[in-house]
Order: sequence, then C-alpha cells, then structure tokens
Amino acid sequence: MGFFDGYNVATSGMSAQRTRINIVSSNIANAQTTHTTDGGPYKKQNVVFEEILLNATNNNKKDNIPETIDPLSLRGVGVREITDSKDEAILKYEPEHPDANEEGYVSYPNINPVIEMVDLIEAMRSYEANVSAFKTQKDMDTKTLDIIKM
Repeated sequence: MGFFDGYNVATSGMSAQRTRINIVSSNIANAQTTHTTDGGPYKKQNVVFEEILLNATNNNKKDNIPETIDPLSLRGVGVREITDSKDEAILKYEPEHPDANEEGYVSYPNINPVIEMVDLIEAMRSYEANVSAFKTQKDMDTKTLDIIKM
C-alpha cells in the first residue's frame, strides 16, 4: 500500500456518503411534491455504490481466463449511478387539489419520511466513520514521522 492509500479510501467514502446524504435529503424535501417539470409526482431516488479498484481483472489473452483480483487493489468507493425508484405513486382523494385527476385523486410520491430519516442517519454515521478513519491515518502517519525524526 502507498502512503496516501488510507486517505484515498476514506475520502472516497466521505464523497460517496455526501452524495447519499444529498439524495436522501432531496427525497425528504420532496415527499409531498405532486407535480414536477416531467409531469407527475416526484420520483424517489436511490444511490448505487461501486468499489473502485486500482487494477481490475486482467484478461489472459492466451486462454481468455480472468486473473484474480489483488485484494490490495481496492482503492475506495464511488457512486455508480443515481436511480429513480420504480414504486408506484400513492393516490389520495383530494378533489380540490390543483393536481387532482378527473376522479379527484392526487398522486403523491411513495416516500416514507421515517425510512428516509433512518437512511439519512446511516449515511451520516458512515460519513463520520470515514472521517474517523482519515484522522486515524493522519495520527499514525504523524507518529511515524516523529519516530523517524529521532
């Protein structure tokens, strides 16, 4: 492992969790949004993570057999994509609402604020764990440099 690998892993985790926090916050803020620019209610979004590898599998051209991945090649986590939820909207009977259909029903996003808050807390704790890992790496490097100075 290189000198900065611990920092890179921790910062990639912080960046990924920051994206997750922003998406979950957007879900919470739009839990009652019945009309978007695309038409229809807001669609809940989810973050899909992926591992970042320094050297992914290399195909052996002679036998076309993939080589194994070196476990030390893991370099962090990233955001693969942000997906829209496939959940159907919740219909509520509100005939006076401006977004009501012909039968008087309004489509609301299928977002449970309690679940979103739990997801937000989990993302925040994961972010904090990455901050702690970064600080621990910094402390170890500082102590190593102090030993070398002696």
